[in-house]
Amino acid sequence: MGKASRTKQAPDRRARIAAQREAERRAAMVKRIYLAGGAVLAVVIVVVALVLVNLGKSGGTAATASNGPTGAALTSLTQKVTGVPATVTDKVAGGGVPAEIIVPGTTGTEVQNAISNLGSFMATVNGKPQTVNGKPEVLYIGAEYCPYCAAQRWAMINSLSRFGTFTGLTTTHSSVTDAYADTPTWTFYGSKYSSPYIQFTPVETTTNERQGNSSNTNTPYVTLQTPTSAQNALWQAYDPEGSIPYINLGGKYIQEGNLSPLQPGLIQKLTWEQVATDMNDPTSSVGKALIGNANYMTAAICNLTGNKPATACTPTIQAIAASLPK
Repeated sequence: MGKASRTKQAPDRRARIAAQREAERRAAMVKRIYLAGGAVLAVVIVVVALVLVNLGKSGGTAATASNGPTGAALTSLTQKVTGVPATVTDKVAGGGVPAEIIVPGTTGTEVQNAISNLGSFMATVNGKPQTVNGKPEVLYIGAEYCPYCAAQRWAMINSLSRFGTFTGLTTTHSSVTDAYADTPTWTFYGSKYSSPYIQFTPVETTTNERQGNSSNTNTPYVTLQTPTSAQNALWQAYDPEGSIPYINLGGKYIQEGNLSPLQPGLIQKLTWEQVATDMNDPTSSVGKALIGNANYMTAAICNLTGNKPATACTPTIQAIAASLPK
């Protein structure tokens, strides 16, 4: 199962060291050729050296990647993700999410055990009700660089669209210098959400680019949004390490990371259109994983709204909701 994201990744470090050593080897080879050649050859060698160094260097400008569709293509994509029919979501049901990662979390010890032993989970915490204007609040804290957030947003957009309407959603990708590099996703930054049933509060803490557009994995990501003190308190109360994605559903449920079998590797090599198409196919592994996650979030929200609206809180969803720890 995918664990909540940390900024340090051992595979990244090994890849960076290997790339640096290869760059040094190539630079030494170029130097030997340059010393043996004449003035004309030297000009050619300089050009080659510049290309090789840019290919292998461990710092400087990060690799570029597509931010996804725009215009009419973005509109069509959004409709496919937000409009998955109930016949599909009901057929997926739990999507293979294992029962052991849906846990009680009414004590700090239970939550810490889940963090230590499971990494990713949904817990019934029964904390102080979190509401905005009388509606249950769904608080999300994540970051654009984070591959686990990248996977989770697909499920979240589908689930939340059953209770309300998004405007201004745009696509992006996870960091190209982190684990599961360049995973296609969305960003909540700059979007708006309206619903008569719930309040959605997203916090995207950083962009997907490091400061100075560096590819050095020790360089921090560019800050985008900062959680309020109240949001930080909710986050730290359940996870002092501050793992992401973190989702607090009305103070009654929390989710950390992706619910297995969802993990970024399922969608990393796909296009946005391919992911959206799979979400509408209840027989695909991607569709099962994403819609299964969306269904668990939907079930938790239905418990908060008294099973309203009925279009979201179908009998299948209500059955999942009844299975959540009390």
